[in-house]
Parts: sequence; structure tokens; C-alpha cells
Amino acid sequence: MLQKEKMFQPHVLAISVGSTVDFPNLDLIFHNAFSNFSGQPFDVGLYAPHTSKSVTFKHPGIVRVFCNIHSTMSAIIAVLNTPWYAVTPPSGRYSISNVPPGEYMLRLFHERAQEENLRFLDHRITVPDTGVTNPLISISETGYNPAPHLNKYGQNYPPQPNDGGSYPGAPKK
Repeated sequence: MLQKEKMFQPHVLAISVGSTVDFPNLDLIFHNAFSNFSGQPFDVGLYAPHTSKSVTFKHPGIVRVFCNIHSTMSAIIAVLNTPWYAVTPPSGRYSISNVPPGEYMLRLFHERAQEENLRFLDHRITVPDTGVTNPLISISETGYNPAPHLNKYGQNYPPQPNDGGSYPGAPKK
């Protein structure tokens, strides 16, 4: 999960339990990736430009990742108890390859959807030998209220530092 232009890239990453995620810092400034959310809390500590830290995720869950220095940096790591998953592109279309025939529970996640709306969309699917095509699924963001997150110490972030750099796509001051 790159840290580049004061953003985590990709913004959403799905992995299987036991996977290790690298956090290379490609910026010219320090970063401190951390999470204090369910799944697996972690803190890689402050680290320099052009270095990398890594975390092995041993527990399933949704891990919300932040930078302790830059309050606008956020990402999601979905740690899953299955090797069969997909992260949808902007088009919303997805496919999951090589799923053996059988009965499965299809579960969805969207960072702006409420938990009860997502649970409503869970459903059992049967995958035959020929594979399956699921219909388009719509996820509602109704009721979403963005809330600012706290730093790794549970405190508000200080005002954004002037890192001396200009990043493409960064908000203008």
C-alpha cells in the first residue's frame, strides 16, 4: 500500500488472513501508518522517505488505516477468511476467478455504507461447474455521516504541517 502524494494507494485493498502488506513511503516526507480499528490494530512508527514498513494481518476484519502526521490520508484493508474476493473498479463490475463449485455467502463492504444496509445485501449463492454471473448490486450510502478520526494517541490532529512539497491533485491552500 504505497504512500505517495500524501495518499495511500490503493485506497481499498482486500487480502486473505495471514497476508503481509508493505507500506513503502514514496514521498519526500515522513509518514506513520497506523490503525486502531477492528481487524488488527497496528502502528509502524515514524519512517523516512523511500523506506518501507510491513504488517502481517492475522485476524479478519475491516482495518481503517491512517497516517499519524497527515489527517487527510486514509485507506481500508479488508482482511478476509477466504481466498475468493474482489475489489470493484469505478465501473462497479467485478469477477472472482477460480471459485470451486459449491455454496457460498456473498458479503459486501463499502466504507460509506451503514452496517445494517450491508447485512441486508448478504446472500447465499450456489456456484455450479459452469460458474455464476451475479446481477448488478447497488449499495446505498444513505445515513452516512463522515466523522473526523483521531490520531493514534486518541487526540485531534494538529494543524496540517507545511511539508514544503506540492503534490498533484492536492487541495490548494
